[in-house]
Amino acid sequence: METLFRPDMVWLIVCAALATYATRFGGYVLITRMKRIPPRMEAALSAVPAAVLTTLVVPAAVTGGIDMAFAILVALVAGMRTGTMAMLAIGWVAVMVFRQFVTG
Repeated sequence: METLFRPDMVWLIVCAALATYATRFGGYVLITRMKRIPPRMEAALSAVPAAVLTTLVVPAAVTGGIDMAFAILVALVAGMRTGTMAMLAIGWVAVMVFRQFVTG
């Protein structure tokens, strides 16, 4: 039986937490010391939500199977016409219906 806390995993988690904290703190310090945000930095900060969404959705679409790809496509279309909660509900229903009736 494996131990609950492997030292290499604990160190990995600690280092990842420190790196995350350092980048967030560094960004905060950088932004608060500026009198105004340069246009290039503002454009980069505006691109962050799309980049995060892409890193969450693309792996599921590529490796999740045809049902996941279908649900993501349906949710994308729904998201252009409805709000966030409706998009999530429609995507969830789409994957459940696809799994029930298509892949059976």
